[in-house]
Amino acid sequence: MGDGVKIDRAELARRAGDVSAAGGVRAVVLDDGAERGIRALEFRTGAGLNFDVLVDRAMDLGTAEFRGNGFGWRSATGFRHPGLHEYRDDDGLSMMRSFSGLLLTAGLDHTLFTAEVDASQYRYPHRAGVWNGLHGRVANIPARLHGYGERWVDEHTCVLWAEGEVRQAAIFGEHLRLTRRIEAEVGGTEIRLVDTVRNAGFDPTPHMYLYHVNVGWPFLDEGARYELPLEGTLWQSDSVAEQGVSHTEMPAPQKGFVEQVYEHELKPDATGKARPRLVNERLGVFFELEYDTAQFPAFFQWMHLREGAYAVGFEPSTHHVQGELAAREDGSMTFLEPGEERRYETTFRVGEL
Repeated sequence: MGDGVKIDRAELARRAGDVSAAGGVRAVVLDDGAERGIRALEFRTGAGLNFDVLVDRAMDLGTAEFRGNGFGWRSATGFRHPGLHEYRDDDGLSMMRSFSGLLLTAGLDHTLFTAEVDASQYRYPHRAGVWNGLHGRVANIPARLHGYGERWVDEHTCVLWAEGEVRQAAIFGEHLRLTRRIEAEVGGTEIRLVDTVRNAGFDPTPHMYLYHVNVGWPFLDEGARYELPLEGTLWQSDSVAEQGVSHTEMPAPQKGFVEQVYEHELKPDATGKARPRLVNERLGVFFELEYDTAQFPAFFQWMHLREGAYAVGFEPSTHHVQGELAAREDGSMTFLEPGEERRYETTFRVGEL
């Protein structure tokens, strides 16, 4: 498995007393600094793909490596315990104090910029409106872990898995539940993510959803290429024209770099999937995100190439970059009826060129 040799269930049993000799999932608790107390699941596929699932951070993806090279972004914040999070801190930018790892999930009822919006559907006179911070609340809510482990689906395929539920709820407010399942095969180099968001309440409830997928050094480095099936660019931040840094050919870390953000329209294949990727020819590796353009009709490219915080982002989104106020204004805002749910299936893929 790890050396490319195919071993079935019976042969593995002859060679080792436990599947973990080839790959597995291990539960740990982070125990130092701002990360202290976070439950995590360490996935190891045996094919060079290792990654952590942060159970107490909405089951987002933290550290990620492929054959000794990191690709999950590591920022100076570390994986801060959600108990330290203050939602209204920094005028709504508190997410920036716990922003690290391969995946940060945004939602469940709000994404993108801060916004004060109508909440009359909850029929509570003292809460006529609701204030939302950048990218919403979900990323700092601990999950209830349903289970994890290794499961043989046939004699030749062993799947590593974890599943849990994140509940975002308030009295006289939203009651949304995210059920997340994460899978990776022993001997494989893919992470499969299946999310279901359900309105478990009894009022029509706003729903916005976005994946902030962040790749860092050494996959991201000078000369790396950001490749995407580009149909057109719908919007870009002012910093693009001011700095003139290419969005396809990555430079080395830049002094004082101002983030560049694009909303691109990507051309899906015949199955409706888009596959943007980052290619590093010097290392001979790539990272690819595969998502369904019907589930995520918008896509943003985030470039944060500043010294000390060097990252590029892949951001499939349910709504356009102008955010919730604009979506409510133009009628594109999503409201889930009681019991209604949305499903999102996404693949994170690494490999050698």
